[in-house]
Amino acid sequence: MIVQKEFLNKLKDFGLNSYESKLWTALLSRGVSTAGELSDIANVPRSRSYDVLESLERKGFIITKLGKPIKYIAVQPSAVVERVQKKIVEDAEKQHNAIESLKGSEILTELQLLHSKGIEMIEPAELTGAIRGRTNITDHMETMIKHAEKSVVLITSEEGLVRKSELFRAILSKPKHKNVRVTVLAPITKSSQKAADALRDIATVKHTPESLGRYLLVDGREVLFMLMPEKTTHPSYDVGIWVCSPFFAQSLEKAIVR
Repeated sequence: MIVQKEFLNKLKDFGLNSYESKLWTALLSRGVSTAGELSDIANVPRSRSYDVLESLERKGFIITKLGKPIKYIAVQPSAVVERVQKKIVEDAEKQHNAIESLKGSEILTELQLLHSKGIEMIEPAELTGAIRGRTNITDHMETMIKHAEKSVVLITSEEGLVRKSELFRAILSKPKHKNVRVTVLAPITKSSQKAADALRDIATVKHTPESLGRYLLVDGREVLFMLMPEKTTHPSYDVGIWVCSPFFAQSLEKAIVR
């Protein structure tokens, strides 16, 4: 049986590895078959076939037929999809509950204490790091904003204003941030006007004729600045530099925010 590699790769979405994909599709084409037959059809080593078939059985993709020699029956693909979906939801819920239980726990308190002690031992010049990928950059921005106590300054592009407006509102509109001074500087155009207006009740929004760069400053202490323009950079290749330096943060804020 010849199955295209591209098709087998798509089966990774079902949570199958290469051997599992080959044996399952081979069994689907036969309906019922032995491990030896499937091994020959799928070009999977016989020494691995039984282990892989057991794994497929545990995952609910196949059923072992009673009798000798041992044969296997393929489960209907539509039923498999439902089982996979159900398992993903259950696993996600378990992970969510496990992480949720850490909040306010002794473990988290100890981890926070370790981090605080570790930070105290680090020279300020060492508190810098590169963050790669726009998703990771946005996640780091979110963390910085959530921990803001005094001020947040966002200097961004037209595209950045549209993209970050909802994130800013979701975090900074909460009561714990009511005393945080928020300033946003960006080109306000027809396409970004709505995003700018949505922020005016929680921030001072200022128009800049052209982008001054891409920065996030928090509490006059932390700076996250991006190295490349947002419009022409693929999200995967975006890079941000995080610096924890009150001198740099305050100097930059004074120079840009007038």
